Amino acid sequence: MIISYQGVESFKIQFGDTIVAYNPVSKDSKFKPTKFGADIVLISTNHEDLNGADQASRGDREAFLINSPGEYEVGGVFVRGFLTHTEYGVRSGEEKNNTVYAMNLEGMNLCFLGAIRSAEDLQADAKEALDDIDVLFVPISGNGVLAPDEAYKLAVKLEAKIIIPMHYGEDISTTALKQFLKEGGEEGVKPVDKLTLKKKDLEGKEGEIVVLSASTS
Repeated sequence: MIISYQGVESFKIQFGDTIVAYNPVSKDSKFKPTKFGADIVLISTNHEDLNGADQASRGDREAFLINSPGEYEVGGVFVRGFLTHTEYGVRSGEEKNNTVYAMNLEGMNLCFLGAIRSAEDLQADAKEALDDIDVLFVPISGNGVLAPDEAYKLAVKLEAKIIIPMHYGEDISTTALKQFLKEGGEEGVKPVDKLTLKKKDLEGKEGEIVVLSASTS
């Protein structure tokens, strides 16, 4: 499995000939969208920075779109979505949904928190289902999503083997990322272009933070 990052909350997950996209940036966003073909697109929140399903087309073939809570099976890939909420881009008094996704790929459990606003949003059924997390994608900016300290505390509580921070700005020198790494005692972590992972690579890992550089292409 190969994980690469396109900024904000956009990730490309490739395993074999199959590609999964998390929260691709839309063409209406102030952030630069990165277009790539995908077989499955998971959208956690209806916001232009996170809902660019149209950017994940592959020729004449449209990706299978998942954008709400529920249970899904697509080409042997099993996904469960759990309802939470976000305050990202929300006007005062409004409430916007966010979906947390759990997915198993190549024997590894991935959890994508999307733009979740608070750890308290995870209900009992979600907490029970989010067990034995191998890779956790967690927002850390505090701008309507988890703040760096809250994000790290939740990642520890979920006992993820690998933690990938996201939604912290356009470069790796942001205050939010620095604070998150400090919370984890891993200020010396260097960004990598992609994460190549096999099940055996997870042995002995406990809360390891991996920072991915955002792709510009």
